Amino acid sequence: MARSSFQKLKILYVMEYLFKYSDEEHIVTVAQLIKELERHGIQAERKSIYADIEALREYGLDIVQGGAGRTAGYYVASRDFELPELKLLVDSVQSSKFITYKKTLGLIQKIEQLASVYEAQQLRRQVHVTHRVKTDNESIYYNVDEIHRGIAANKKIRFHYFEYTPEKKRRFRKDGEWYVVSPFALTWDDENYYMVSFDSQVDLIKHFRVDKMADISVTEEARDGESIYQELDMGMYARKTFGMFTGRETRVRLRFENALAGAVMDRLGQNVMMVPDGQAHFTLQAEVVISPQFFAWICGFGGRAK
Repeated sequence: MARSSFQKLKILYVMEYLFKYSDEEHIVTVAQLIKELERHGIQAERKSIYADIEALREYGLDIVQGGAGRTAGYYVASRDFELPELKLLVDSVQSSKFITYKKTLGLIQKIEQLASVYEAQQLRRQVHVTHRVKTDNESIYYNVDEIHRGIAANKKIRFHYFEYTPEKKRRFRKDGEWYVVSPFALTWDDENYYMVSFDSQVDLIKHFRVDKMADISVTEEARDGESIYQELDMGMYARKTFGMFTGRETRVRLRFENALAGAVMDRLGQNVMMVPDGQAHFTLQAEVVISPQFFAWICGFGGRAK
């Protein structure tokens, strides 16, 4: 077999081609692999391809032989992510409001590379991004990275926080003064990304929309509020807080029509205790953070909830 300066890369090209062009519906033949290697300036015999396939199997790849006669060949039977899992990832990315339109397309293209070219076409058919509500803050990745850097370094961060005017202009809160807080976690609620932090000036846990933060930087000041954060159950906290609006935590008694049981469990969790109240209703008690968003959730059910 002729040698070339790229001969050591042969098995890598074989693996790459199998991952890209094979799946259960599409078998790659040895002839196709030889032709692909020639494209890279590598001469190969059939026996060497068989040896490469066996080596890749020993390495741990699930390569299966299929077909018969001239159509006999190989395909990658299982991958790190199966097609249904990749579809879930694509759905999550394209429905996330905190990821910009540009970043959404870039992430989906990277997800497609985890599948064969044929499965990638199926993923592309379910992408619907153009008219979705998306943030325009392209610095979202930088914001997340800086927040994580502050958490890892056990330092406070500072940033500007803005809102939008009816003219669609950014307006910084607190007249552009710096917010200085201790970051502790990132959480996803109602399709938005929030930073959970401790504000020592008011001795409170606060959360901020990551896509509305600007000019983030890590300070030299050590974080505080660790003990308060450790007492916080993030899962329970997100369940009690509607739309991540802060307010007074209160125990409330609610009454719903039976048909709303699923909607209640979606919001308050599977373990909420629902007590029958007549033939058509149930009641429950729950700890919630009282806010306009909480009342909006209740009022959204009309007369079917009290």
